[in-house]
Amino acid sequence: MIDPQISEWISQILRWIHVITAIAWIGSSFYFIHLDLSLKKREGLPEGVGGEAWQVHGGGFYNMRKYLVAPPELPKELTWFKWESYSTWISGFFLIVWVYYLHADLYTIDPAVRALAPWQAPAIGIAALVVSWFVYEGLCRSPLGKSGLALGIALFAYILLAAYGFTQVFNGRAAFLHTGAMIATWMSASVFFIIIPNQKKVVATLLAGGSPDPKLGKEAKLRSTHNNYLTLPVIFLMLSNHYPLAWSSRYAVGIIACILIAGAIIRHFFNSQHAGKGSPWWTWGLAAAAIVLAIWLSIIGKPGNANMADASATAAPAAAFEEAALAIQSRCSMCHAAEPVWDGITIAPKGVRLDTPEEIARHAEIIRIQAVLTHAMPPNNITEMTLDERKAVATWLATR
Repeated sequence: MIDPQISEWISQILRWIHVITAIAWIGSSFYFIHLDLSLKKREGLPEGVGGEAWQVHGGGFYNMRKYLVAPPELPKELTWFKWESYSTWISGFFLIVWVYYLHADLYTIDPAVRALAPWQAPAIGIAALVVSWFVYEGLCRSPLGKSGLALGIALFAYILLAAYGFTQVFNGRAAFLHTGAMIATWMSASVFFIIIPNQKKVVATLLAGGSPDPKLGKEAKLRSTHNNYLTLPVIFLMLSNHYPLAWSSRYAVGIIACILIAGAIIRHFFNSQHAGKGSPWWTWGLAAAAIVLAIWLSIIGKPGNANMADASATAAPAAAFEEAALAIQSRCSMCHAAEPVWDGITIAPKGVRLDTPEEIARHAEIIRIQAVLTHAMPPNNITEMTLDERKAVATWLATR
């Protein structure tokens, strides 16, 4: 067993590395999409150059040119953009293993959804990521791949189908996380299996004195475009583990659909702007509508709607607080205390203490979100907090 304090530090360092590498990957990806779309065809460009762009940054000027296939002669040095992608996926995978698989009973398995054994959660999660890549690859290489719109619709439907499948075996938090990890796997695997190998084939052909197949570049461009449009939804899904109002909703799959649409539309705005095709401001209205719909689905789908409806302010405030405090201290303070007694926890999660009446009152709004509006806490209801106890908490909150 690893010391809980060391375990916590490992978790934070893994998350730190993951965020840093993700910033590097997303930054380079967005930059090259912007560069590719902003290239202009001008007179006097060398043969094979599809366009160029002048840029200024850090006090210097840069002249960027793109060859449609490859230059007649390769330079001595080439910069390969690949480790940003690989490092992001590898660090993310280790983070999932460390948090969601080694602590599956807290963060992944919900007996109310599916009573899995601790080893089954990682087996299902990893298998789903692997299988999803083959499905994605098959769709891209199928006749649907000849139509960007048809392929996009098919991928959208598959993501939602997979998300629904995750909600049938994992808790909401893990279902959102695995949906994001699945998409991120497609993105990084595309770099590893398609984009970089195709570029290497082009280089090898040039070194052999041949003429590279333009199809290789087009295939890589398709995957790069997918990565561009999927980035924003993946970021939302990865961050959602901190915000239970989204993943705890009965309409979680609908919320994911809204976020996929909003993220893709926002990227379309910037892509259009970078390409000099104007600024389609209507996209922001549609993206806002999708987000508003996601918020509405989270509100009407939250578990608190069904079993907190009878909570009211009719009870005496003092009596209501006393009953609520008893429920909170008996179900929550074993972790949220100055000296937690739950095995493996040495410091109250997120610094939230609920072991005194004063601390309970101070964290009333956090309690409302985590235990009344959603049932995110206790995680997977591991301390078996009853509906009557949640109603007692809701009644106290109604008297404040």
